Amino acid sequence: MKNSLKNLTTLNHPLVEDKLARMRDENTPHADFQRLLEDISIFLFYEGTKSLATVDSEVKTPLETTTVRRVKNDILLVPVLRAGLGMSNGIVKSCKHALTGMIGMYRDHDTLQPIDYYLRLPDDISEMDIFLLDPMLATGGSANESLHKLKRHGAKNLSMLCLLAAPEGVELLGKEHPDVKVYTAALDRQLNSIGYILPGLGDAGDRYFGV
Repeated sequence: MKNSLKNLTTLNHPLVEDKLARMRDENTPHADFQRLLEDISIFLFYEGTKSLATVDSEVKTPLETTTVRRVKNDILLVPVLRAGLGMSNGIVKSCKHALTGMIGMYRDHDTLQPIDYYLRLPDDISEMDIFLLDPMLATGGSANESLHKLKRHGAKNLSMLCLLAAPEGVELLGKEHPDVKVYTAALDRQLNSIGYILPGLGDAGDRYFGV
């Protein structure tokens, strides 16, 4: 797996593991599932932003003027509708100035191929640090098409954040987008016959929105 996607980072943190364990439990109420998904998304975002470029700036504290570091580029969150919205809802709590675009894409249950239906982005994203948000990296079809779409619109600095990843999706992104860093809370075992991650946590969108 390391050879298929060298830029895969799996979080190894006790709090993340505990929250993910609660999310996997089929008896976890959807309100708790919402909170847990948003919490883990913040952890993923912190890890994914560790290497962002910064610039020096000066501010005046109540005592003196000092040099500080600020993030250089605008940050753009791009959730894949609808489940990705849960991740962006969490992240904006810790990064209020982040911009948010949207990609509408869903997986056909018969063919397992992505169906594209919506896109909303700022006019110029070429100098932004962009984070594609989708809780489940399963077959990788939706993520692959979303990343191609973002690149066609000028994206250069791209990362993906997901709660769970399957080997099949990791392998596809490794081949199609070796330049994109992927951050996940866990790399699960495999996909089942209808493209769901095992052991997984079910349908993240259904459980987050309660429908």
